[in-house]
Amino acid sequence: MSFEERIKELGLRLPMPPKPVAAYVPAMLCDGHVYVSGQLPIVDGKLKYCGKVGSDVTQEQGYEAARICALNCLAAARSVIGSLDEVTKVIKVTGYVASAPGFNGQPQVINGASELLEKIFGNTGRHSRAAVGVSELPMNAPVEVEMILKVR
Repeated sequence: MSFEERIKELGLRLPMPPKPVAAYVPAMLCDGHVYVSGQLPIVDGKLKYCGKVGSDVTQEQGYEAARICALNCLAAARSVIGSLDEVTKVIKVTGYVASAPGFNGQPQVINGASELLEKIFGNTGRHSRAAVGVSELPMNAPVEVEMILKVR
């Protein structure tokens, strides 16, 4: 089964790639790798969640936000490679979590992205990762995810 078919089987749909909120491109293909810029949990042009995880946003909502970010990353990647069936490896995921003081569940939040990638890509989706707590993110987003993919 192709990765594109697997997305449909999981009942997911990739959105149109979100428009950049500043001076950058959403994804860039270079030497067989796609470098995806940090994506926010934007759905239909609006942030799905706002604020800090651990105060304004629950850890569970942060997990869902990370899933949305990952879907937006995949949409950005597909916009430069044409099909996710070209992916041969998810190499690296970096997740940033706007964290309330004392919140230290960043790994569990970013699992939303990591577990989704594994569901879609299987072993190809297993990756190295960082889950970083930060004080603020653009547009008051609770989560931002970026990734590097290897492609044919």
